[in-house]
Amino acid sequence: MIFNEKMETLSRAEMKNIQSERLVKLVKYVYDKSPVYKSKLDKHGVTPSDIKTIDDIQKLPFTVKEDMRDYYPFGLFSRDIKEIREIHVSSGTTGNPTVVGYTQADLDLWGEVVARSIACTGGVPGDMIQIAYGYGLFTGGLGLHYGSLKLGLTVLPMSSGQTARQLKLMTDFKPRILACTPSYCLYMLDEARDMGLDPRKSSWEIGIFGAEPWSDNMRGEIEKSWNMLATDIYGLSEITGPGVSQECHHKSGMHVWHDVFYPEVIDSDTGKPVPDGEFGELVFTTLTKEGIPLLRYRTRDIVKLDYTTCACGRTAPRMSKVKGRTDDMIIIRGINVFPSQIEHVLLQVEGVQPHYQLVVERVGGLDTLEVIVEVEDKIFSDEIKVLENLKTTIKRKIESVLGVAAKIKLVEPKTIQRSEGKAKRVIDKRAL
Repeated sequence: MIFNEKMETLSRAEMKNIQSERLVKLVKYVYDKSPVYKSKLDKHGVTPSDIKTIDDIQKLPFTVKEDMRDYYPFGLFSRDIKEIREIHVSSGTTGNPTVVGYTQADLDLWGEVVARSIACTGGVPGDMIQIAYGYGLFTGGLGLHYGSLKLGLTVLPMSSGQTARQLKLMTDFKPRILACTPSYCLYMLDEARDMGLDPRKSSWEIGIFGAEPWSDNMRGEIEKSWNMLATDIYGLSEITGPGVSQECHHKSGMHVWHDVFYPEVIDSDTGKPVPDGEFGELVFTTLTKEGIPLLRYRTRDIVKLDYTTCACGRTAPRMSKVKGRTDDMIIIRGINVFPSQIEHVLLQVEGVQPHYQLVVERVGGLDTLEVIVEVEDKIFSDEIKVLENLKTTIKRKIESVLGVAAKIKLVEPKTIQRSEGKAKRVIDKRAL
């Protein structure tokens, strides 16, 4: 099902005209409505009259997360707070959190893009969806909620946690769609087995998973274990929340709703665009938002874009899974390492479970990496030689792929703390 036939199947030339019209209006809007953007544009030597087509977007300055924190709480808003109908706040670990506000039109728009996303996975009006993303200041739960209502779904607003109850209501109500983080889906897998349930007989046929990086190997584990289609949804609160892009059932990249969120991929060092199809840092401009529209927001996510038409008929560009982030990669002895790369290696090894942690320390002036990984019961209870061989295999594969030495620690199932939200993959003990 295609929710918005016109916008999801337009030719690139037709879409470019719409994007150009919207960018011209947006720049004038923020120049008139946002003192912060007026100052940024003036300092950058750009006036609204300089922007005539979408190709002129590179004349505009970038926006970064620090801008949102510097003007906390409402300094980057382009509407008076009395016109804002909903506020969401990020869970930052240092300094001010990031705050986003939605006018009624923004909320309607959010529902639209999430409805497109759910339809993209195969959801249809009348389906029941179990939303196990957190509700509240986190955008996940409410974003999926608004889109589900827009599409005409029956919503089971579980929020995260209460795993035994999640599984009971899944068994009793039989929702067709599950929406949560992929790590929580795996967490529920353990609980289901402990409760004596057969995960492959669950009612879930479609999974909409996001809010954290996850690999195709983890997708395979979810699909095999739950007998469902596992799809990737992408979003970030600064842009709107979930619904910026979404995989269809072909799983060949996430369709970016580029009439609403204009994507660029840049070299993170130079700020210049990279050629189509190459990896770089993802940048978004919110073409139609009112409350807190953003010009060229640097997401720090590393992706590539594919502009060919998808087999599903959608012409929206497809972004790859996030390869990593420019600001959360681990640097080990000068080598850039992304947790997703290590996960990819681990899940290719037979007997390894999709639960792991990376511990980085500095010993005697040198960085060390320890990979703690759970293995299946039958392997852990086997003779020492089997475990040592497995450790050697994992160590060799990590060194071969990443070029970094790692200490491997094998632990029993359920040793690593589970998460009902985002899994904590990296523990960095260095005083950096």
